[in-house]
Amino acid sequence: MSEVRGTRHSGFIQSEADIRLGMKALRRKCAGMRLAHDLAGDPPLRRRAAGFEGLARIIVGQQLSVASAEAIWGRTLALVQPFGAAGLLALDDATLRGAGLSRGKVLTLRAAAEAVSDGRLAFDMLARAPEPALREALVSVRGIGPWTADIFDMFCVGRRDAFAPGDLALQVAAQMALALPERPTPLELEVIAARWRPWRGVAARMLWAYYKVARETKSGLPV
Repeated sequence: MSEVRGTRHSGFIQSEADIRLGMKALRRKCAGMRLAHDLAGDPPLRRRAAGFEGLARIIVGQQLSVASAEAIWGRTLALVQPFGAAGLLALDDATLRGAGLSRGKVLTLRAAAEAVSDGRLAFDMLARAPEPALREALVSVRGIGPWTADIFDMFCVGRRDAFAPGDLALQVAAQMALALPERPTPLELEVIAARWRPWRGVAARMLWAYYKVARETKSGLPV
């Protein structure tokens, strides 16, 4: 664990105090983080339970607007009661599609539920596993890729240094905040994000918040 001003930190983002601690460190490290923070303020915590429901919500929301994702998730949650792997597997594809889920997302949700049921995904263990082991377990499930694994690590496990270099909004926000001539590729963003260690999870939250405010105000958008 690291020690910051006498406070021992677990390596996980658990509270708004952790966000503020991370932002203090990031402001010292990076002018782009200071610019983003000055415009958008402290980013939200955005923590979810590190279980099947949290993973399912990420799968449902992938590549959708926030409003569409919330609407489809609400209908999915209403269908599967109580929400869990067994409840989801008890429903046929047509019923799940009726909630607005695409065929691909139904297949991925079903594959994840099957992995939970047969023990391949044991969330209690995964929440304590090193990042490589967590990623390997998740991406071994059909339909789950690196982005989903990164977002699960960031918001469900809450690892403070988790990051999602493949996220398009993070790439655009980094281009804006750092005044880059072009949007960085995932590999380029991963290199850039090394400067934000060990608080890349807070940096990502900051960039998303900055992206949202910049789009709403047209401030800092690439020309």
